Amino acid sequence: MPFINHQSAKIYWDEQGQGTPLLLIMGLGYPAALWHRSRPVLSRHFRTIALDNRGVGSSDVPPGPYSIATMASDAASVLDAAGVSRAHVFGVSMGGMIAQEFALQYPERTRALILGCTSPGGPSAVRADGKVIDILFARGMTFEQSREAIVPYIYDAATPRDKVEEDVTIRRRCLTSQAGYRAQLQAILAWESYSRIGEIRAPTLVIHGNSDALVPLANGKLIAERIPGAKLVVLNHASHLFTTDQTEAAHQAIMDFLSSHQNPVR
Repeated sequence: MPFINHQSAKIYWDEQGQGTPLLLIMGLGYPAALWHRSRPVLSRHFRTIALDNRGVGSSDVPPGPYSIATMASDAASVLDAAGVSRAHVFGVSMGGMIAQEFALQYPERTRALILGCTSPGGPSAVRADGKVIDILFARGMTFEQSREAIVPYIYDAATPRDKVEEDVTIRRRCLTSQAGYRAQLQAILAWESYSRIGEIRAPTLVIHGNSDALVPLANGKLIAERIPGAKLVVLNHASHLFTTDQTEAAHQAIMDFLSSHQNPVR
């Protein structure tokens, strides 16, 4: 398995497909294995490069707290290891925060940017309801109980239960330690991009579910308003895990956007 050593952590990454590079960055507590719905579609057209963020999956769990900037630097080091100078960047949830930071810190390496179900952080962000926050922080329950309790708030009510169970089964095979989860959560709490994302010049797609209870849709609207020329796609009957709730519609929007921003690999 390919690993890179970066800033006191061994980071796992792999690649699938051929073509223009597309970097995939997953969210809080989730390893790259949770790209299982999107990666087969994307790798038919792109050279997909995915990593386990520090603290999850096969990557190391160094002592926290982490920072979003450090995880963006991890992602850049993965591209270095893959021999890639520039890539499309697609991040979801916390991965969308890392993707924003990547585009800010490495503008010359960012071909186009896809920000899914994410937030600009800081005081400008629109918060979830208190009951959702309590589950996120595992208040009054065990870590494992909180992972199960969050399910109704990250999937749309109309999504078939068998699709949800497919995700849950993969997640259970790749359980994140409490230490890794909390170190990533601390990174989210300490980060903001609202004051800076107006500097992003990469073509940007913001994609969000209209029933997202974890990261409310208003956050996607804030981001799209701040990034010059950004396109906002709102998926109906979709919550936080929109690629499960509205798989075909999500992939169509993503592929349409990427196809319109193809350019020669260099």
